Order: sequence, then C-alpha cells, then structure tokens
Amino acid sequence: MLLNKRISIFDFLNTIKFDILFIACYAILVGFMDQYGFLSKISIPIGLTGVFGTAVALLLGFRTNQAYDRWWEARIIWGAIVNDSRTLVRQTISFYDNSHKGFQKKSSEVAHRQIIWCYALGESLRKLPFSNKVSDYLAAHGITGINIPNAILSKHSQALTDARKGNMVNEFQQIQIDSTIARLCDSMGKCERIKNTVFPKAHSLLIHLIIYVFATMLPFGLEDKNVAVEIVITFLIPIIFIAIEKTSILMQDPFENRPMDTPIKDLAETIEINLKQMINEDDIIIKEKSDKYYIL
Repeated sequence: MLLNKRISIFDFLNTIKFDILFIACYAILVGFMDQYGFLSKISIPIGLTGVFGTAVALLLGFRTNQAYDRWWEARIIWGAIVNDSRTLVRQTISFYDNSHKGFQKKSSEVAHRQIIWCYALGESLRKLPFSNKVSDYLAAHGITGINIPNAILSKHSQALTDARKGNMVNEFQQIQIDSTIARLCDSMGKCERIKNTVFPKAHSLLIHLIIYVFATMLPFGLEDKNVAVEIVITFLIPIIFIAIEKTSILMQDPFENRPMDTPIKDLAETIEINLKQMINEDDIIIKEKSDKYYIL
C-alpha cells in the first residue's frame, strides 16, 4: 500500500517508460513533418479527434472504477480478517472453562494457529514460498495439503470439536466460535476469487488501441503553427491517458506483491501483535517503520 507522504513518481514513470519513449518519438517526428514536411497537407477535423478522446475518457473511467472496486474490496476483506481474528481468540478466552487445566494452552494454540493462518493466506495469495515462521509451524503440527490456509482452518474446527467433546464449551458457544471460523473461511474465498479472476485482456487491448489511434490523429487536428506547442500537446495528452490506464492496471490485482497492493503482510503482523497481547505473551514483534514509499 502506498504511503501518502512518500509516493515515488519516478518509480511510476519507470512503469510506463516505453510508452513515454514511443509517444515522445512520435510527437517529435510528426510535429516536424506536420509543420515542415509532406504531412502538412493532412488535416483531420478536431471534432473527429474529440470523439476518440471522449471514447477513451469513458472507457478509462469504467476501467478505473472497476479496478478500484477490486482493490477496495480486498482491503475490506482483510479488515474483516483482522476483526474476526481478534473475535476468534476473544471467544476462545471467554467461552472456554477458566477452571479447566488446559484452558491457557487451548487459547494459546488457537491464537498461534490463527497468526500462522494469516501469514499463510497472504503468502499463498502472492504466490510466495512460505516463510520460515509458517514452514516451521506446518512441519511441527503435521499440516499438509494443496490449500494450506484451508487446512489450518480445518485444524481450528477440529480443535473446536474436541473442546465440545471435552465439555470446555457448550453447544451455543460452539456455534458462536464456528460462525467466526466460517467468516474467516468466507474471507479466504473472497480473496481467492479476486486473485483468480483475471481482468478481461480484450478490454485493456481495446483501450490501449484507442489511445494510440487518438495519439495518431491528434497532431493533424491541431491548428497551432508552433511546432513546439504541437509536440508538447501531442505528447502530454496521450501520456496522461496512458498513466491513468496504468494506474488502473496496478490497482486491479491487489495480491501481486507490488507497492499498490493491499498490505497483507503488515496486517498479518498487526494481527500477531494483537493476538499475542490478548493471551498475555511477552514475545511480541515490533513493527519496523518502512523506509520506502509503501508497505506490503
């Protein structure tokens, strides 16, 4: 996630450097040829160019809106994961029989399992190898499977069933905790839906094509006789459109381990701190302030 105070414009420009180079070369070439070369006889009505510009603006508006919806939904989902993680451990502490000799151990097990689930889900969504923290926990508890986060949730459910059999929770409390686990599963499924749903490539290609058609037509509709002004206009307007399009592309996939992503690692660390405080553990990590313009 970007940090407002330290946004790097240079890194963003680097992502569209080839478009900038192409448009700049085209603007300079066409600008001189339109003023001094054989292209000076070509004239395209500015109204026709305006139609393409309007089409680009409408398509970009739709594209940006859809991309933002995906990004914002991902952030809402992880906000719910933070809340449900706290709720799960709070329910465990509140519902389990305090006089039971295994109470402290059970609540600690649930908290640590939930912490690992958050890290495992984030790393799975970003297609990253599991960190040592996650790998060590999985090996120690014999958790395997194709979908590791789902396997960890199954461990939650099994522990709840065992607690019910051991009379540590009653039927009503079991239902309450199971509802929280179900919400966590629902959040996981929503994240996987966003991750696995590819934004239509045809839509992106169409927008890109129309932008370049617009850029091609633009200098021939301008009446300005100053070559420098024509070059600047021919360069700036298409680049603004391309920058908007690139921004939407970066926003549409919030789990790609990039600066504009949902900060799932940072949120997982927040969850770890909160849950360890709830079970009165002293071994609490200290979140380091990012020295970059984003957090992951």
